[in-house]
Amino acid sequence: MPVITLPDGSERRFDHPVTVGEVAADIGAGLAKAALAGRVDDRLVDLSHTIESDARVAIVTSRDEDGLEVIRHSTAHLLGQAVKELFPEAQVTIGPVVDNGFYYDFAYSRSFTPEDVAAIEARMHELAAQDIPVTRSEMPRDEAISFFRNMGEEYKAQIIEDIPADEVLSLYEQGSFIDLCRGPHVPSTGKLGAFKLTKLAGAYWRGDANNEMLQRIYGTAWADKKALKAYLHQLEEAEKRDHRRIGKQLDLFHIQEEAPGMVFWHAKGWSIWNTVEQYMRRVYVECGYQEVRSPQVVDVSLWKRSGHWENYQEHMFFTESEKREYALKPMNCPGHVQIFNHALRSYRDLPLRYGEFGACHRNETSGALHGIMRVRGFTQDDGHIFCTEAQIEEEVAAFHEQAMKVYADFGFDDVAVKIALRPDVRLGSDEDWDKAEDTLRNALRRCGVEWEELPGEGAFYSPKVEYHLKDAIGRAWQVGTIQADYHMPLKLDAEYVDEHSERKAPVMLHRAILGSLERFIGILIEHHEGRFPFWLAPIQISVMNITDRQAAYAEEVREILRKQGLRAVSDLRNEKIGFKIREHTLQRIPFLLVVGDREAEDRTVAVRTRAGEDLGSMSLETLLMRLSEEPVPSAF
Repeated sequence: MPVITLPDGSERRFDHPVTVGEVAADIGAGLAKAALAGRVDDRLVDLSHTIESDARVAIVTSRDEDGLEVIRHSTAHLLGQAVKELFPEAQVTIGPVVDNGFYYDFAYSRSFTPEDVAAIEARMHELAAQDIPVTRSEMPRDEAISFFRNMGEEYKAQIIEDIPADEVLSLYEQGSFIDLCRGPHVPSTGKLGAFKLTKLAGAYWRGDANNEMLQRIYGTAWADKKALKAYLHQLEEAEKRDHRRIGKQLDLFHIQEEAPGMVFWHAKGWSIWNTVEQYMRRVYVECGYQEVRSPQVVDVSLWKRSGHWENYQEHMFFTESEKREYALKPMNCPGHVQIFNHALRSYRDLPLRYGEFGACHRNETSGALHGIMRVRGFTQDDGHIFCTEAQIEEEVAAFHEQAMKVYADFGFDDVAVKIALRPDVRLGSDEDWDKAEDTLRNALRRCGVEWEELPGEGAFYSPKVEYHLKDAIGRAWQVGTIQADYHMPLKLDAEYVDEHSERKAPVMLHRAILGSLERFIGILIEHHEGRFPFWLAPIQISVMNITDRQAAYAEEVREILRKQGLRAVSDLRNEKIGFKIREHTLQRIPFLLVVGDREAEDRTVAVRTRAGEDLGSMSLETLLMRLSEEPVPSAF
């Protein structure tokens, strides 16, 4: 009979098979009430799961990350039940958990309206209040196909047809609703309640644009109403900070249908771009990188040799000329190997560091595009370090210090470090992956860094260290990365002469601090809500006259500021000064200078900040001294 070992090492013995729920009750009534699911020998299961032999068991509650996933998965089923009860002819398709919530795709004869969504959410709350038991059953695959087809659920039947014929499937039932699902789920709908439906969207069946369009209802679900309220507040803040809205308001960029996933940068947006690029260019110089440039279009034979053809071609753009097939580069690495290969290299040349602001193109699906955050044409602050195996640890550690300083300069102080480990489909031997992963771990240990490991999330050619920035409203963004690649140099015949006069393949470290500049600027816009630091603001100072009598002096002030390398504009319109101040404040310009008759006579300026702070009148010399005290990164 089973001996149950709990997370604290204690044991509980039973003289009969026991369910996870019974184990929770044996521990205590409070835990039994809070229990949502269980983890048996690292497998997440329902409370009804029966344990017949010795096992390690942990009870999962809403305080656990697993518990939150179970809540969200179960709330998706609650959504499906509500839709089927209100719209019986709707067909359910898939309803997975996503970051911070869930969604469910439905096929229905007409478009759902906001009023429909409100009614669905209200029905979900009613069903949760009824505390309906959720039960699991099993059914053979062929029987399940007929079962769902007879219910009119054609999409479910299609899903099951793709499952191997000999498989037994699990179904979950709550009241009138039954769905195909691996589970686990909460024991009853009364465990749910802190949820909110958030938006409607379209989605192609199975993500294929050639298939029919379905309706996707998104929602969020949390352990309690306090956490839900905090997340909904974050959503409100995110909407206010949306880079697309601010980009339009501040005239930074636009995107249009004729060039999907490509950015039209306006003058002020391009000013931000150039400031970011010049900052990173100085980082390249300070850290010993040679800036290079590789071609945009390269014969597909190179991409076949590098492994991209086999592993990445569905994301690439292709073209043809004179009966030769070419690809627009999705990455810069093969080009950098060609530069490395153009001369005979010695071990004394290593490490050799190349950097490039490389323009890349990737064939993202239209549904994945999102402002300048997810595009098809983008530029990376890309770099590759060719080094010996013995140099990897030192180079990764140096990169880590560089990256952390850059993030701090841009206003990010909360940075999580993660290591993405080998995926199922990959190049190279397990031995090479072991070496690469352990070297990354050792480098981070050397820096005194704590990290999280992400099994299966590495690139097909290497593991990678990832940097996740937390922004002003608590969202995490993955930006920088460094990857230890043993495979591409071999595939592309890169080699150097070692100290024994033997030819060896170098290790190639792929690194980027910002990642896509487009995406990073989008993150900056949302993090700072368009109120960029003084050094980064596209317009740093606006000079405004009160009447036409001060126009010449206002222009003179603007010209003096420009000659000092400051980005200054003048507003000489025949408008009231209050109107001008309000307009330039809405444009998030850091400093507003007002000149009237007194300022023109005394050769001073009245200084205000975009926050509404009145700094009073001061001479231009005092102003320049004040502006010189604004924080500026050392690399700028």
